[in-house]
Amino acid sequence: MVDLIGQYNHIKPQVNKAFESILDTAYYIGGPEVKGFQADLEKYLDVKHVIPCANGTDALQIAMMGLGLEQGDEVITVDFTFAATVEVIALLKLTPVLIDVEKDTFNMDINALKKAITPKTKAIVPVHLFGQCANMEAILEIAKQHNLFVIEDNAQAIGANYTFSDGTKKKAGTMGIIGTTSFFPSKNLGCYGDGGAIFTNDDKLAHTIRGIVNHGMYERYYHDVVGVNSRLDSLQAAVLQIKLPLLDSYCDARRKAAHYYNTAFANHPNIITPAPTKCGTSICSTCDCHVYHQYTLQIIDADRDALHKHLLDNDIPNAIYYPVPLHSQKAYRDDRYNEDDFKVTNELVKTVISLPIHTELEDDQLAYITQTVLNFLK
Repeated sequence: MVDLIGQYNHIKPQVNKAFESILDTAYYIGGPEVKGFQADLEKYLDVKHVIPCANGTDALQIAMMGLGLEQGDEVITVDFTFAATVEVIALLKLTPVLIDVEKDTFNMDINALKKAITPKTKAIVPVHLFGQCANMEAILEIAKQHNLFVIEDNAQAIGANYTFSDGTKKKAGTMGIIGTTSFFPSKNLGCYGDGGAIFTNDDKLAHTIRGIVNHGMYERYYHDVVGVNSRLDSLQAAVLQIKLPLLDSYCDARRKAAHYYNTAFANHPNIITPAPTKCGTSICSTCDCHVYHQYTLQIIDADRDALHKHLLDNDIPNAIYYPVPLHSQKAYRDDRYNEDDFKVTNELVKTVISLPIHTELEDDQLAYITQTVLNFLK
């Protein structure tokens, strides 16, 4: 699905030099590479505070801890996403409220959001799924009306822009009170292990979170808040600092591959390609608010699972994100949920399939992939 070796070969001298320097100094935790990457990412995102941490799941958990959410508080998020989003809500003894998504964008359904809000609701967690920004203009307006926190799960969309209806642009992850991301190796900005970060423009919240990620310490051995151990190490920070200046070009390469796929599959009766992105009140077909972390088709009136196997048999990696809705997962089943409230998600888990998309794809590879799909669907 991604060619991490090919990507590494393009930056191999810089990475090897950085690793050698860190190994020579043995400054593995909290070294200058971490501070340098933090400053660079703050500038790139145009956000006041970036707090690196150990992974994207920790980032979500720490964000909720920093906001002071209490046991029983309701947190609304989407049913169609990776389990980490709801996992941290459950771990903190908060009450997850799962809602359906839009069929075209896979992102949070605004009407479902409005219906899900109760007096116990304290936060909304939109997920910018597969690299496309959720409808943040509507979500922020609803949150403002009900005095709710917005925590952006930006694990799949770092580098994406969101354009509001007045023309204002913001980076994904910087529009809510807090944003989180993952630097898992396959992400658009990935390191060579686990890593994550938290973003905010709120000075007080940033201070709280800096303590939480380091065992609740602001001064060594003095624990002012309940914390965790979640730090980005110097080796991972070095990789990210080298890759960050290349992030926009990485995203452009993914958009180019997506355009190839879209053109090849256009108007096919069994294929729904990713929808044109929605920015505020406008819809555009070529836009920087989608960074295509995944390229996900919907297969209609055809055997999606057989296509999945057919591609594997022809040495084409592919994946089904996600095969089971969160509300149906054993860990998160709840009598509160009604199947009629998840009509889109229940359909998507049967129809979606993601094709390879990454920075190293060549036209001959894209041609082989698309033709293999089309031959199967004849």
